[in-house]
Amino acid sequence: MKQTKILVEKNVPCKMRDGVVLYADIYRPDREGTFPVLLTRLPYSKDLPHYSHRYLDTNRLVENDFVVIVQDVRGRFQSEGEFQSFNQEAEDGYDTVEWAATLPYSTGKVGMFGMSYYGYTQLLAAVRKPPHLTAIFPTMTLNDLRNGFDYRNGVYLAGLSETWSLESIAADMLKRKHENLQERNEAIQKVADSLNNIEDFYRFAPINQWPPLRELGVTDYFFEELSHPIEEDDYWEKSSIADKYKDLDVPAFHLSGWYDCFTGPTLTNYVEMTKSEQLQKLIVGPWTHGNFASVQGECSFGVQSSGDWIDLKENITDLHIRWFDYWLKGMDTGIETEPPVKIFIMGVNKWRDEMEWPLERTQYTNFYLHSKGQANTKNGDGHLSMNQPEEEETDTFIFDPNHPVPTKGGGTLFAASLAMGPGPIDQSLNEEREDVLVYSTNPLTEAIEVTGPIKVKLWASTDAKDTDFVAKLVDTAPDGRAIILTEGIVNAKYRNGNKSEKELNGEIVAYEIDLWATSNVFLPGHQITLEISSSSFPQYAPNLNTGKSMLESKEAVKAQQMIYHNEKYPSHMILPIIPIES
Repeated sequence: MKQTKILVEKNVPCKMRDGVVLYADIYRPDREGTFPVLLTRLPYSKDLPHYSHRYLDTNRLVENDFVVIVQDVRGRFQSEGEFQSFNQEAEDGYDTVEWAATLPYSTGKVGMFGMSYYGYTQLLAAVRKPPHLTAIFPTMTLNDLRNGFDYRNGVYLAGLSETWSLESIAADMLKRKHENLQERNEAIQKVADSLNNIEDFYRFAPINQWPPLRELGVTDYFFEELSHPIEEDDYWEKSSIADKYKDLDVPAFHLSGWYDCFTGPTLTNYVEMTKSEQLQKLIVGPWTHGNFASVQGECSFGVQSSGDWIDLKENITDLHIRWFDYWLKGMDTGIETEPPVKIFIMGVNKWRDEMEWPLERTQYTNFYLHSKGQANTKNGDGHLSMNQPEEEETDTFIFDPNHPVPTKGGGTLFAASLAMGPGPIDQSLNEEREDVLVYSTNPLTEAIEVTGPIKVKLWASTDAKDTDFVAKLVDTAPDGRAIILTEGIVNAKYRNGNKSEKELNGEIVAYEIDLWATSNVFLPGHQITLEISSSSFPQYAPNLNTGKSMLESKEAVKAQQMIYHNEKYPSHMILPIIPIES
């Protein structure tokens, strides 16, 4: 075992093309020589180990002869400039990569790593093609603010957006705004008071006047984003890679979790970037955002599921070292010849290697909704089967935006009580509500594996001008526990993408609800359950049913929702069934 001394340089300046100086901390071997660089760029402070060293052992990276650079992005903590939330990261990322490559102890090869925001700073920089960027390792990250960060299928992600700006961003902005210590402390106390009462503030409308941020006079980007409709492509394109995958010609190791808030975007990034000639790899565990433990939500997946002991073989730091040893040092680590995809199969709680995503052997199977018109609650007559419906009664429920269905688990990221998640949380209390339709298979006689992307095709009408529909895939156990696997939502106005449709007028509309993906074996005795509702709060801002949203209005009306499942309108869930080898 070799002994390694680590040299730490604090607040090293890096000048951007416009003269703004960003500051970084550099960790490097304390000896002569040149080494490849691993760079991360984050808005959460390079001086806070919870973020800068959150899920990786950066000391081990240095011990393995890498230079590690942790930089505060523009306008955050030690760095100069104005923070604009993603919009500046492409150019600043390019400039920082090229600066890192010229450092006297650098070999000129630069890799990037990081999670969430600092997963996305990698992709935004890579779009600009800095010549010395050799490989990246984006973890649990996004591809467009309209797809999982600010919005999802046209619905505002209230919990995530409000929490992130208040909890993660506002405090440092207040320190910059208030030179007077007393004023600063009073302002930060307001942040703390708001966070301690966040569940009350989630209900505030209109959101474009949200008091916890509006009264502080900071986070102007928050209100700027609210002022731009999602169809305004010119505005959102600046922080998007969704239309730039052809420019992402770099080896990337994508890491995600089945209960991450960015599962869908991360999987899309992998699929789209495999179209390049560069090696792409993917690993998906049973994890929530930034949490790689074996216990998630109300479930334990076994020690082999932990990011500290993946398949009882290696940890997440090991993966990074092997990935960057290969790309930045040319070492044979075996990582390039291994199957490109590794996924955790919940239910049986095992890892499995695959050659592609989605899996080629997938048998996409329709599970149709059935009832006699009384699918409300888990005690109703809703049923799910592979038999196509004939003439059946329509299911009806009343959606009241002032009494939305509470979020319980799933791929969430917001400040709230433990009962709200994230992760695999029991939905059985929600299934007692009259505004939740529940469709379940008979108890299974044989195990069924569901691994891959999941969609719901729903024919529905409403007496509202605009509304939302939520679909949840649930594993119902023999003891009645109903564990959420994944969910999705669609807004009627934006049901066909980022271009708005005209107001509804009672017509029957076919909606496609994207539930992203999961991997789960439904064991014998369990039931496959689909929940249909119109809300999940505070994950999503409830639709007011008036044609206006909570962004600019607070007036709400109840809506009568009608779900059709008959020969003409065969509502169904499309499940990716994987044959189970005997």
